[in-house]
Amino acid sequence: MSTTDQTARAAQDADEQVNGVPTGEDRVAIPGMSQEGETLQEGRNQAGEPEIRHTQHGDISGVPDSSRAGRTTSYDVADFPPLSSKLEDWRFTPLKRLRGLDAAALQGPAPSVSVSGDDAVEITSVGRDDSRVGSAGIPEDRVSANAWSSFREATVISVPRDAQVAEPVIVTLTGESEEPAAQHIVVDAGANSKALVVLRHVGTAVLAQNIEFSVSDGANLTVVSLQEWTDDSVHASSQQAKLGRDATFKHVLVSLGGDLVRVTPSTRFTAPGGDVEMYGLTFVDDGQHLESRLFVDHSVPRCRSRVNYKSALQGENAHGVWVGDVLIRAEAEGTDTYELNRNLILNDGPRMDSVPNLEIETGLIAGAGHASTTGQLDDEHLYYLMSRGIPEDQARRLVVRGFLFEIIQQVGVEALEEQLRASLEDELARTDS
Repeated sequence: MSTTDQTARAAQDADEQVNGVPTGEDRVAIPGMSQEGETLQEGRNQAGEPEIRHTQHGDISGVPDSSRAGRTTSYDVADFPPLSSKLEDWRFTPLKRLRGLDAAALQGPAPSVSVSGDDAVEITSVGRDDSRVGSAGIPEDRVSANAWSSFREATVISVPRDAQVAEPVIVTLTGESEEPAAQHIVVDAGANSKALVVLRHVGTAVLAQNIEFSVSDGANLTVVSLQEWTDDSVHASSQQAKLGRDATFKHVLVSLGGDLVRVTPSTRFTAPGGDVEMYGLTFVDDGQHLESRLFVDHSVPRCRSRVNYKSALQGENAHGVWVGDVLIRAEAEGTDTYELNRNLILNDGPRMDSVPNLEIETGLIAGAGHASTTGQLDDEHLYYLMSRGIPEDQARRLVVRGFLFEIIQQVGVEALEEQLRASLEDELARTDS
């Protein structure tokens, strides 16, 4: 091979790899996008760097726009406009049922905290000046900012560096008041640690809550958030995770009880190699409003995310909401992401709003996609089961079980999985009555 040919081949090979991501024929092609990606929004400074529009402690330099990256973040309630159905983040939420969590002084008693599990995990109460408080995220909406301004002490759950916690850590949060309250929780997973933490919300509460998950380099953290409130409870929970290099985070959200429950999980990568899986299950009954709004922010190369949320709805005025925002920034080459939302309508009357959003600012990715479906029980499945002698009511239950139990299996605690299966059986019994 001549020197000229060798030079040309070397140049070709260089073109086929950028930061370890294929750019030639092996690269994932996205219709309508070049290698540099499609310009979806304004957001570059003079140096060509992305502008992350955060506002902190009264600084309102960030201007909200249609992009998920441009939404206001701030510790100050005043930086957010009054809630309105015209705001994108609140257009599906029945605002009158929030009972003042967006504007009222949150002076009620926060749910009590009790913990069981491995003694290696440390549980402490700290002041808001503790360095771990606020380290994983900044409030992204008015209710979260109000909770930040109002909480007195934070509960910190610490998994020591290198600890391999075999026993699940069960954190029971028991509400005993209908007075609007604020709560702040931090789960701090040290480097190379592994743990499973269950946050179980029970009792009666009107609660604005911030939960932070700090997942250090090489750590493996699984979190299960259960909302099993009484029927008159209101709960707005912002749950933000920050992942270090090669960190693994699994988040399982199960919402069953409450009058209005709105959970907003967010995940941010700070270094390459991060991996996140987010699962969700909601069973929406007559008159309930159960809402899940998630955000996955791919801002560094070679990270992976998977989202799988399912809902079942029954009864008049049952309202479910799922919004999935995934952002792949220009710097996030080699990203591999997919989100899925599937919803099952069990009878006449429920309403389900499902909105998958995928923003891509670079074409150098391993893969990206999303899907959303909402429908009723499959008549063919029912017919198949009934043709084998299974009564219709039992056939319906079998189909719903198969649909929902996939998510329950992600909990990872057998006793808790059994309890959730029993709770769903009770819900299904109401459908037949």
